[in-house]
Amino acid sequence: MKDFDNWNKEKQYINNLNHHPYCAIREIWWCSLGVNVGVEIDGKNGKFERPVLILKYLNKDMVLVIPLTTKNKNDKNHIQIEMEDRVSFAKISQSRVISTKRLLRKIDMLPEGEFVEVKKKFIEFLS
Repeated sequence: MKDFDNWNKEKQYINNLNHHPYCAIREIWWCSLGVNVGVEIDGKNGKFERPVLILKYLNKDMVLVIPLTTKNKNDKNHIQIEMEDRVSFAKISQSRVISTKRLLRKIDMLPEGEFVEVKKKFIEFLS
């Protein structure tokens, strides 16, 4: 059962924040993605958070992100990324523009080579 009521409270709190953390492309952040509809990827725990990769910085208020997961679906929409201590999968089909207010804390920076590969596959996905 999805917890829309508590997510709505958290979303109102986030909306009232007056912070826009500095972020940049290639960074991975914990992000309050929330509770979403149907198969849209959800966040977890009290902050409804999930790691995201910042694909494009639009301005101080908005970024284009790709949610990350540890579960591989072994399809063209899950791009494996490797960092020093873990393997994750970028779910390019779940990319979205978000407010930077949703960004909670920086986790890591994706290596340049890995980022170039994700970006290439994302462009193919859009074609």
